[in-house]
Amino acid sequence: MTLLIKHAKIVNGSNAGGELSGLKDILIENGKITRISQGLANDDAQVIDAAGKTVMPGFIDLHVHLREPGREDKETIESGSRAAVKGGFTSIFAMPNTKPTIDTAQVVQFVFDQAKKVGLTNVYPVGAITKNREGGQLTEMMELKRAGCLAVTDDGNTLMNAGLMRRAMDYARMAGLLVMQHCQDPNLTASGVMNEGAVSTKLGLKGDPTVAETVIVARDIELAHYLKTPVHFMHMSAARSVDLIRHAKKQGIPVTAEVMPHHFALTEDAVRGFDTSTKMSPPLRTAADVAAIKAGLKDGTIDCIATDHAPHTHEDKEVDFDAAPPGLIGLETAFGLVMKELVAPGVLTLVQAVDKMSAAPARIVGLSQKGVIAEGRDADIVIVDLEKEWVVRREDFVSKSKNSPFVGWTLKGHVVKTICGGKVVYAA
Repeated sequence: MTLLIKHAKIVNGSNAGGELSGLKDILIENGKITRISQGLANDDAQVIDAAGKTVMPGFIDLHVHLREPGREDKETIESGSRAAVKGGFTSIFAMPNTKPTIDTAQVVQFVFDQAKKVGLTNVYPVGAITKNREGGQLTEMMELKRAGCLAVTDDGNTLMNAGLMRRAMDYARMAGLLVMQHCQDPNLTASGVMNEGAVSTKLGLKGDPTVAETVIVARDIELAHYLKTPVHFMHMSAARSVDLIRHAKKQGIPVTAEVMPHHFALTEDAVRGFDTSTKMSPPLRTAADVAAIKAGLKDGTIDCIATDHAPHTHEDKEVDFDAAPPGLIGLETAFGLVMKELVAPGVLTLVQAVDKMSAAPARIVGLSQKGVIAEGRDADIVIVDLEKEWVVRREDFVSKSKNSPFVGWTLKGHVVKTICGGKVVYAA
């Protein structure tokens, strides 16, 4: 298929050229961007007029739960892919806490095969670090790499054995895999259901302290320093974590980190209504933590924005706060929240926001052909209307699950079209 995007205002990330001057035309052939110029024409092309819109590289989410195989009642690879492209995401990384766990080449291949059948977005299965994510026996990382994995994690569980984490980092380096760490010491979280502090005490809910996160961040920074091996910290939520990562980067230690929109858009006060959509892991923190996260995004300490898209059924969430599983859906609201909470108030420029959602995650996992609009790169593109306001409505979600605390919010910045591999996969 040949596409020609006309009158495009192109915005790349801050390390990938930023905003291009003037309006450009983008010619796409066989899934690649072949020319970027003015006045392009092609009689065989499908023409998309982007006048008045902004054209960006497709967003890349390093942290998504698709639930398939095993919990297709919550989400499937198809429904999750539809949610992704509606949100402008052209590449998503599927977490391994499925049933069976993504810990063998066979399960990796199943995810790839299902995603290929759907044909909407690039789905990259992330392998487990340990068998069944139980923290005991390491997976066959070379096998996972050969099957197509780019990263490994026991997300949902923290690899607590420091010696095993060291071995995992060594093997991952040899296999060419990125280690992604879920940072919550279960001995400290102790089944807490929200941030530990004055609000949890007032509500009578068991608290999960920030130190449960920071002790793992500190430990794995030391391992990354000692081994000279990269580690990626998932869903950072605490001010102290940001400080630790900032200090590590100043020393040249190879660490990267992500944050989620809910951790910069909400505080623990959102839990006061006992809405189970506000229960997540790690939990919503204080206003001071939110401010620190925004500062970390602004100064580059936090590399990228992911979603931790975690769908749950209505029945799962329609229980007491203590009993509800943690998590919220995030693919369809992420861009709007970035615009509302970060770009509009001046925390990030639009160029910096694009970097956090496209170029930076591509760099972190080594997707050299993605994350940038440039000649020769993959034609993964999102076209957005930056001025359009829209209301988050439960009935508009295409995810199978609807567990979002942002229902009723008015957001500004709307995805108009998503193009993946040179094919229009979503049009509003």
